[in-house]
Amino acid sequence: MNTLLISIFPLLAYFAYNIVVPLVEKRRPSLSVIMNMQRRRWVANATRRESPFDAILSGNIMGSVSFLASTSVLLVLAVFAVFGQLPALMDALESLSLERQYSVLDVQIHLGVMLAMFVMAFFAFTLSLRQFNHFCIMLGAIDRDRVTTEEEIEAIAQMNALGARNFNSGIRAYYFSVATVAWFVSEWLALATCLVTVLILAHREFFSSSHRTAASAAVIAARQRQQAPVSPRSGEL
Repeated sequence: MNTLLISIFPLLAYFAYNIVVPLVEKRRPSLSVIMNMQRRRWVANATRRESPFDAILSGNIMGSVSFLASTSVLLVLAVFAVFGQLPALMDALESLSLERQYSVLDVQIHLGVMLAMFVMAFFAFTLSLRQFNHFCIMLGAIDRDRVTTEEEIEAIAQMNALGARNFNSGIRAYYFSVATVAWFVSEWLALATCLVTVLILAHREFFSSSHRTAASAAVIAARQRQQAPVSPRSGEL
């Protein structure tokens, strides 16, 4: 039972992290929340521009997401290939494991956990790609012959934020999959790797230099917005 629990622990930690972080964000804005403010600024400024600049930015984002989605497919296929090479894998584990010998059933269950992680990453990245595609369409559909309302800006920025959220979910699946690889060496190494992964992700979201820099930029932008005159294009301050 302990082997099974530790095997699925990275999967449980992944779900728990995605549930707990939004609750923490209500008390302390994460890097993702701060960047959502910048996404709204991006859309608001895009309504006043008539250039391919925003299309280039969107294309770069979608290219990165597409690459990781394709990588997820390759990882899923790799895990399926390992299922067909279990005897060779068991022989390799005999020389690699530091603590105990795993049974064929233990390895099969753990490969199933790895497969689940990569499949979730694939769905997260493809959903993110679709949402960024929707964002591009919504951004391109802006009517520049009239003032863009706050509701339109908010809706377009929210679509961008949804794409970013699912992208982050896919990235987190990659991070926690590192612990599933460590399991082949030691159960306790897998557990320690999973806990360290949680600490690293939490630090990056709430206490990193990127968080401080983004927060400073958001504060500066807010001050400039308060001091700026009313825009004739979008009606923003």
